[in-house]
Amino acid sequence: MGRLRRSRVHKGIRDIQRKYRTKRYMRDIDQIHGDIQPENAGKFEKPELDPELPGQGQFYCIQCAKHYINQESLSEHQKGKIHKKRCKLLKEEPYSQAEADAAAGLQRADTKPKKAKTEAMDVSENSTA
Repeated sequence: MGRLRRSRVHKGIRDIQRKYRTKRYMRDIDQIHGDIQPENAGKFEKPELDPELPGQGQFYCIQCAKHYINQESLSEHQKGKIHKKRCKLLKEEPYSQAEADAAAGLQRADTKPKKAKTEAMDVSENSTA
């Protein structure tokens, strides 16, 4: 690994790293979770033909948010590890903003603080009664 080899590696250049990070961007899990809901899933069942999409937009995997060329490639994808992993992640309920605020210790003005009940409190209440 001489002087030329070291100078040709784009290891520390931030804009190249960002370019490749956003190039293969897929929809996030919480966005896909919204697409799976029954009121939104109807628009993916019978899509309109779009010549710019692979397979004219007819073969779409909702869980992975990807278009495929034909039914054969879609069924192969659904048998694969990536699709099964994504389906497993989608079974969990996504975090809401209220849960994020609670985890950070913040509370909104319109919510009342909830008392945390622990086993130590239950034991002390039973011993005094």
